[in-house]
Amino acid sequence: MRRLLLSASLALLFAPLPALAQGEATSQEVVATNSGDTFNITAVNELLAQGDAEAASGDLTAAIASYDKARNAARSLLSFYRDLSGAFRGLDARIPRAMDAKGREAIQRLASANLRLAAAYRRENQAEVAVPLLVEVIKLMTPANEDGRKAYQQLLEIGFVSIPYNAPAPPSN
Repeated sequence: MRRLLLSASLALLFAPLPALAQGEATSQEVVATNSGDTFNITAVNELLAQGDAEAASGDLTAAIASYDKARNAARSLLSFYRDLSGAFRGLDARIPRAMDAKGREAIQRLASANLRLAAAYRRENQAEVAVPLLVEVIKLMTPANEDGRKAYQQLLEIGFVSIPYNAPAPPSN
């Protein structure tokens, strides 16, 4: 009985496993990235562009609404991408990698929406609404990132912080 269990265990141990994280993806494995859905990074970009056009035309109320929609969509996308990445971690390395990359895009769009929304609130003299948005950008992007530095600079201009941040020059290649 022991020999049977031992040989079965060894057979399972040395059985060939499919290479999930290697090789080229077949056409059946790859799903089109733009299937006409409105809940994706492209839709967030469109909302940001719509907000930019509204802000340029002076309609700050509509711009704030568009930026807020973009912010909420980016936040939801980020959450979903993180959930999917975690669900597939250890099962198929391609999916977490793809979801992590999409999550990074969502974080960038969220930070961009926050910066634009904060700027619109500042134009309406509502700095108290802009401060939490700017702090969130710094938390998302860190002060080492350009968006983080922009957010900190705006906090300095508002008077929320009093010490300027002099970022070190980016390393040259």
